[in-house]
Amino acid sequence: MLPFKFQLFKFDGICQTVAVTLCPLIGKFDGIEPICYSRNVEIAGILVFQPATLMMDIIALCMTGVMIYHVKTKYTAVGRKEIAMFFQLYFATVFLEMLLVSNIIPTASILYPFFTAAHLGLLSASFWCLLLNGFVGFQFAEDGTPISLWSIRISSFLVLLTVGFIAMATFSNLGPFSYTAPMALWIIYFIVNGAMFLIYTISQIILVTNTLDDRWPLGDIAFGMLFFMSGLVIMHVFSVALCEEMKHYLDGLFFGSMCNLLAVMMVYKYWDSITKEDLEFSIDSKYQDWEIQAFLNGKQNEKVNHRVYDM
Repeated sequence: MLPFKFQLFKFDGICQTVAVTLCPLIGKFDGIEPICYSRNVEIAGILVFQPATLMMDIIALCMTGVMIYHVKTKYTAVGRKEIAMFFQLYFATVFLEMLLVSNIIPTASILYPFFTAAHLGLLSASFWCLLLNGFVGFQFAEDGTPISLWSIRISSFLVLLTVGFIAMATFSNLGPFSYTAPMALWIIYFIVNGAMFLIYTISQIILVTNTLDDRWPLGDIAFGMLFFMSGLVIMHVFSVALCEEMKHYLDGLFFGSMCNLLAVMMVYKYWDSITKEDLEFSIDSKYQDWEIQAFLNGKQNEKVNHRVYDM
C-alpha cells in the first residue's frame, strides 16, 4: 500500500492515489498514473475504464433528474428556481466526469483537455451556485425575480469560464501557468471550492438556528457534511488500500462518486425540509384530475337521477 502523500500546491500525491480527470494532463508530459486503479472492461469493442464508477455516475444522473423534477413540482417553494440551477450544474458535472473517467473521451484525444477544463469549471460553478443558494433564504434579493436568477446564472457562467481558462492555460503551459506546477488549479480545486462549501454550510446553520423552530434540518446538514468529507477522505487517502483489497474491481473514485451523490441528496433533503408550499396558491395536477373526474361523475349522476324522475 502506498502511504498517503499530500503535497502543497501539487497533485502528484493525489494522482498517484486516485485517477481524477486532470491527472493525465499535469505533473509531467504524459501525466501521472495512480498506483492502483479498477479493472477495465471491453464493451462492444470499446475499452471502458472505471466500469463501477460509470454505473455510479449513471445512477447519479438518474437521481439528479428525479430531484430536479421534484424541485420543479414545488411551484410556490422559496428558492425553487435557484436550487434547480445547482442540481442542473451538478448533472452536467457528473455527465462530463462520466465521459472522461470511463475513456468514452480518451486521454489521447485532442478534445480531452477541453472537456477536462470544462469539467473543472463546472465543478467550481456548482460550488459557487450552491454558495449563492445559501443566501437565498436570507432574502438579500427576492427569490424567483430576474435579479436573483440572472445574478446566479451570470456569475456561475463567469466562474466556469475563469476556471476553465486557468485549467486550459495550465495544461498548455501558457504564460505563468505550468502543468508541472499547477498551483492555481490546486488552490481552486481544494481551497476555493472547499471555502465555498464551508461558507454555505455555516450560512445554513445560522439560517436554521435563527429563523426556524424546527431543528431537524440540522441533521440533514450534518449528514451532508459527513458524506462529502467521507468521500474526499476515501477518494484521496484510502483509494489504493481499497483498490488492493477489492482486487482492482473498485477504487476510491467509485466511493467518492457515491458519497458525492449522497451529499447532493442531503442538499435536496435539507432544502425540501425548510421550504413549505403555500397551499392556497400551489398547483397539484393529480388533485385537479381527481377533482375534475369527481365533477364529471357528479354530472353523470344528475343526468341519471333526472331520467329516473321523468319516468
